[in-house]
Amino acid sequence: GASRDEIEALLGRDGASGVAALRDGALAGYLLGAPLEETWGPNVWVEPAGHAVAEPELVRDLYGVAAARWVDEGRTSHYTVVPATDPELVDAWFRLGFGHQHVHAIREPLERAPVAQAEIDVRRARREDIPALARAELSLGEHQLLSPVFARVRLPTVEETRAEWEADFDDPTYTTFVAERDGTVLGSAIGCPIEASSMHRSLALPRGAGFLGFAAVLPEHRGQGVGRMLGEAVLAWAGEQGYPSVVTDWRMTNLLSSRTWPRLGFRPTFYRLHRAIA
Repeated sequence: GASRDEIEALLGRDGASGVAALRDGALAGYLLGAPLEETWGPNVWVEPAGHAVAEPELVRDLYGVAAARWVDEGRTSHYTVVPATDPELVDAWFRLGFGHQHVHAIREPLERAPVAQAEIDVRRARREDIPALARAELSLGEHQLLSPVFARVRLPTVEETRAEWEADFDDPTYTTFVAERDGTVLGSAIGCPIEASSMHRSLALPRGAGFLGFAAVLPEHRGQGVGRMLGEAVLAWAGEQGYPSVVTDWRMTNLLSSRTWPRLGFRPTFYRLHRAIA
């Protein structure tokens, strides 16, 4: 079935390894990890289908055995994607030294967008908005470099970002919105099918959903409810397109995102947890 296919795919990855637990000859749990691209550092990922246990505490024993090999191999950044609906399992991972890094969440679309603030217009992006779209995209990356997120990524230049927008602006996969006041773009957001996301995969992929793939408000315009308005625009677009649900994700340490999206009704489905072994 689907579960077998997922597990076989994980076992087939380069560098995959793991352990199983038996009780009276029957499988009581397993844990599989495999590295992803080196942009994550010397890493091992335990994907949603990469672990299952009869009781949450058992995952601690499985990790204790599996992680010894990973660290011996020099892979000291460990990630695991855990169902948010299983708090006891999440707690067991926390008690292994993991911290809460990322959230996947879902909610229903809106039938229509709420009435916007009188002075702010939320509309589809136009090609002449590309300079502002590039600034908004970079502003999110810049924000994630700051405390308390401390994301370790290389940001593209303004020229690189603008060139990408120029090349991809007419791609029908993505629908872009901007919030504007008196001719000034305050921020932007993107809606697309969930299948366009590389992050939502395996059991954490709700097939056929819409995706709030990006939203950012320029620093000088934050705190005015613009992010919520952009999110509502994507939710209304998803309703118009007939998506049964809308997915998004955010860094838990991004204080803006981790407050805005739950207030907009997004409910956690999976947590990505992280442990860095110094």
